[in-house]
Amino acid sequence: MSVLTWINIALGGLLVLCYAYQFVFVLIAYLTKRPKFEAKKINKIAVLIAARNEENVIGGLISSLKAQDYPKEALEVFVIADNCTDKTAEAARAAGAIAYERFNKVEVGKGYAVDFLLKRIAEEYGDSFFDAYLIFDADNLVEPDFVTEINKTFSQGYDCVTSYRNSKNYGDNWLSAGQGMCFMRDLILLNRARMKIGGCCFVAGTGFMFSSALCRSFGGGWPFHTLTEDGEFTTYNAIKGNKMGYCDTARFYDDQPTKFTQSWNQRLRWCKGYLQIIKGYYSKLIPGIFSRRFLSCFDMAMCMAPAYILPLLTIFANLIGAPISIFAAGVPWQQVAISLGVGVAGAYLALFFFGFLLTISEWKQIRASAFKKLLYMFTFPVYMFTFIPIAFVALLKRDVKWTPIVHENKVTMEDLNAKK
Repeated sequence: MSVLTWINIALGGLLVLCYAYQFVFVLIAYLTKRPKFEAKKINKIAVLIAARNEENVIGGLISSLKAQDYPKEALEVFVIADNCTDKTAEAARAAGAIAYERFNKVEVGKGYAVDFLLKRIAEEYGDSFFDAYLIFDADNLVEPDFVTEINKTFSQGYDCVTSYRNSKNYGDNWLSAGQGMCFMRDLILLNRARMKIGGCCFVAGTGFMFSSALCRSFGGGWPFHTLTEDGEFTTYNAIKGNKMGYCDTARFYDDQPTKFTQSWNQRLRWCKGYLQIIKGYYSKLIPGIFSRRFLSCFDMAMCMAPAYILPLLTIFANLIGAPISIFAAGVPWQQVAISLGVGVAGAYLALFFFGFLLTISEWKQIRASAFKKLLYMFTFPVYMFTFIPIAFVALLKRDVKWTPIVHENKVTMEDLNAKK
């Protein structure tokens, strides 16, 4: 075998070593019973919605929150209209929410908006008036029993609970389906298992509830301001050993980008944010692997650095190694091509397997035609491959900023239920 083949085997072996535990997670997710809880307390909950120019969709979210079967007196909806140039605040108030406005062109991003909103609520109501805070993005829609279900898990003593994130527009195209599948993978194959074995469930930006006590523990407000504040929040809690849960029966819907430019910019921000987390938190995360927080810290460490670095290292090794093997070592180009082809095919099949598994197991939850459900199993690996150039750019580009995504999808809960 050529040196290039040995390099690919070595890097592939490292990937397997780092992620073999996730195959165990898959078995746990599918072969063990999911926990069922009853609410120990009706917690008083403040819903937090950070919105920027979302007048088209925010009314739908607030309406779905107002339609919850949870006691009305225990649920209040707050909106922070952040640097808006439209009528987001007016639309939120008309739908029944308490809306504030914020204008700050220096501290830009969701983390700063949530920080402002939490501090404003603490000023007006006190930092202990609400038992918990529930965060949503303005384009979300929630099932009528969402709050009731997430409260059942939260009241078992969790510091934070995340939920089942489905897609409004899974069937629009391969981009919306690809991102929807990514979220499903994190929830079904990873968070279900983490919940079962007491790991740190990963929070993915929206649809999660955390205690006011946790908020007070880090000084009030929201001190997480990297480009992926949700990943930063999760990593912080893994290091601290806080109890992070997942509620499979609390379900909501999210709008995914359908244009490649929007998808690129969103994922570029995520990739850059992962690098910020690696730089800012790994000095504490790695020592945590050798403590009682081993499981959570190891899991979070693997979800960040190796997932980012090893694929890039593999691509780089092949870009350099292929021409050297052909022109310097005299390896026949056909042999090099076969080696590269086997590597790409192996990666495609592995990703296809996960897409197939999720599509079959979540068939009834995916809002799309049968044809599209099957089609997007095959495009899912292609979507994942597009992360590679994005990761390269994030590594090299210094000035990556948060940019808003325009949401104009006015689908309702009735529309989504009609697609079942």
